[in-house]
Formats: sequence, structure tokens, C-alpha cells
Amino acid sequence: MEPIIKMEGIIKDEIDNDDRLKEDENDNENEEKTISKVYLPGQILEEGEELVVDKSAYRLLHQAQSGAPCLSFDILPDDLGNSRENYPITMYIVAGTQAAHAHVNNVLVMKMSNLHGIKQHSEDSESEESNDSEDESEDCNPVMSVAPIRHQGCINRIRCAKVYEVPLAASWSELGRVNIWDLREQLNAIENPALLATYRNKYNKEKGGGVTPLFTFKGHLSEGFALDWSPMKPGNLASGDCKGNIHIWQIGTDSPTWQIDQRPFNSHAPHSVEDLQWSPCEKDVLASCSVDKTIKIWDTRASPHKACMLTASGAHQADINVISWSRIESRFIVSGGDDGLLCIWDLRLLSSSRADPIATFKHHTAPVTTVEWHPTESTVFASGGADNQIAQWDLSVETDCLETEQNDELTKLPPQLLFIHQGQSDIKELHWHPQCPGTMISTAHSGFNIFRTISV
Repeated sequence: MEPIIKMEGIIKDEIDNDDRLKEDENDNENEEKTISKVYLPGQILEEGEELVVDKSAYRLLHQAQSGAPCLSFDILPDDLGNSRENYPITMYIVAGTQAAHAHVNNVLVMKMSNLHGIKQHSEDSESEESNDSEDESEDCNPVMSVAPIRHQGCINRIRCAKVYEVPLAASWSELGRVNIWDLREQLNAIENPALLATYRNKYNKEKGGGVTPLFTFKGHLSEGFALDWSPMKPGNLASGDCKGNIHIWQIGTDSPTWQIDQRPFNSHAPHSVEDLQWSPCEKDVLASCSVDKTIKIWDTRASPHKACMLTASGAHQADINVISWSRIESRFIVSGGDDGLLCIWDLRLLSSSRADPIATFKHHTAPVTTVEWHPTESTVFASGGADNQIAQWDLSVETDCLETEQNDELTKLPPQLLFIHQGQSDIKELHWHPQCPGTMISTAHSGFNIFRTISV
């Protein structure tokens, strides 16, 4: 059976008519007025209080469901242009499911289109009123087209890249295999309703539509989560498993196959490697983080027992789950751990054994499960965690002395914290869209959110 797919705008009904608002006020003159206030995570709701999204804080806000939860995904690069800020927008992602039974999992190639922004109203804008009337006649419902690929085992992590113009995805299976998939057929199908209908019919009749991996690696000794494509060497990949082994993949020159050194980098062993990140500017340099509470920097040209160049430790008091290497300021890495900490590391200050972060933030009240630098803003990053929060941060913001003198709950937050997004349960992964400025996609047990805040 095909996965059940559903997409909808989080905000469907908007009251944008002043006369209707006046009528509502007259009808409720004798009723108690509703008082709105800012909610901070951790506060206890009193009787009669409920959380309502503040539409004015968003430029874009949508949600999507994929049947079985997709706890990992990646954004597929497209040819629609960069710096896309005009709505509606279209985007493509590849995701991996974690279904209850191993044999019913899928790689999902998705096209999300007709993603309209949230209208921001102005009292004195006559032109906006005329535009609103035109917009109301349009179909503003978001659309999602999906081409599934049958996958053996739950997908722990999935990452995509264009390799010599061919869209590929690497998937980490809970069965201990890493698969490479050619996504051209699926991307063609989701662009054409007739092709998609044919593809789905073949998917239902044949085993997964007859689609098989382009390549499969079975050399890991256990399942894993760490996976990253090299941005400097097209087709090269790094994969790390739960026994502390990291394997480096090098793509062949004549055929879609990979040479993988059977001797792993294993300085983290026996502790699990949780995340991997290739350097954005050094083609042979790789970063890893682990349950052993360290971050290591590797020179992949060296032999495994000499490859570890630098080690960062001493800040996290529990497993380090995720890292992100800044594409703009390549000396910075941000990490997030089970202790709820976010740490900023300057690679120039690391040593062969120990170093301290240049900044530490303690806002999340549960393990940090995802973190990523903004693709074009050097001081901005986002984090998400098991506390059901996504936080946007700007390291360039400093404490305002006047604000700190006020006795207000907001002043207890770190000044670098720009925005808190909520509404998802058990957040697993987030990504900034590299071609749609400020737009983020996040996935959780409760589904996907696609949004852009007014802060970034």
C-alpha cells in the first residue's frame, strides 16, 4: 500500500474584514474580553488558557503529514532559482519513514507547491484590500506530490546531493546497510500527474515499483545515524555507526559505484558516532560527534590510526547528538547534546586533546536533536529538541542594558534567542532551505512544518 500523504495550511480561515470584527465586538459586549499574552516554554497554562499561533510572527506557515513518521529528511536542490521570496513557493525534499514494521518503510520523494505566505494586513493600505479580494478568488491550498520507494528497514537518516547533475540520496537503514538511490525517475514522476499515476500503479503492482538501490554498503558492524555528502568532492560520502566506526566512500570515475576503505576511523569506539559533517572549504577534512562527549576533526588522507587531528571536549556533560559546520565562517561548529546545551566551537582554538567552546547556551530543557547554521547568515543558526521547541539564534545580538533592567520574563531569555517555534511533538530534524531565504522545514513524530518567521 502507498503511504498516506496529507498537506494543509496551518492557518486556513482568516478574518480580514473590519466590519465583521465590529459585528463580533457588538455581539460580545457583555462577554469577558480575551487577553493575549506571550507564552514561554515551561509555563503552566491556567484554567481556560490555550495556546494559539500568532500569525503576525510568521511570513509562511504550513504543515504536512506522511503517514508513518519521517524522522529524517533533506532538501533536494532544484532549478527554480536562488533567493526565492515571492509566494507561492515550491520546494522538493526527500524523506525516510520509520514505520512500525520494517518491510513497509519508504523513501519519499516529495514536491511541495502552492505554498502561500500569511497575509500581513495594514489598516491604511487600499491597494492591499484590492489585492486581498483578488487573492480570495485563487486556490490557496498547498499541494504535495509524492513518489515512494520501498525501503528495507526504518530509515535512521537520509541525505541527498547532486553528483554530476544526478540527484542521489543515501539512506541509513536500521538493518545496518547504507543504500544509494538514483532519484531521477521519482522527480520526473512528481512533475507530471499522468507519470505519477503510472509510477504509483507500478509501485503497487511490483515490489516497491521494481526500484532497487544504485549501490549498497554492508560493511558496517551495526546500524548507524551519521551520514554526510562531501560538498567539495562530488559523490564522496562519510557514514558512521553505533559501534564508533566511520567509513569514507569515494565514488568511481567510470561507473556509479563506490570504493570504501574497510579500515574505519574508530577513535570514538566503542561509543556511537552520532553525526558527521564534511568541511565546507577543506576537501579532506571531516568532523564527527559521539556519545563519548567529544567532537573530533579528521584528515581523511591519513591512515585510520593517525587521522584524528583535533578533539573538542569538556563542555557537554552527556552525549553529543548533532553538529553543524558553518558554510560562511568555516572556523565555527555548533553542537547540541542530551544535556540540552548548545556549544559554539572555534576550530582555531582546538587542541589534540581538549578545548573549550567560545559560547554556551542553555535554553532547551530536553536533548537537542537537531542544529543547523543558516546557509547565508554567518551569525544565525537554529536548534530543535525533544522539548518540542525550535529556536532561532543570532550570535551578533548583545544584551540591551535598558531591557535587562525591566522585571519581565522575556529578559530571562538569552539575548541571542530570536524566536521560539512550537506546535510539533518530539522534533527530530530541521533544515534551512538554501534557495528560499529564511524558510525552514522541520520534521517530528507529529509531521512536517514549513515556515518562515519575521525574525530571519
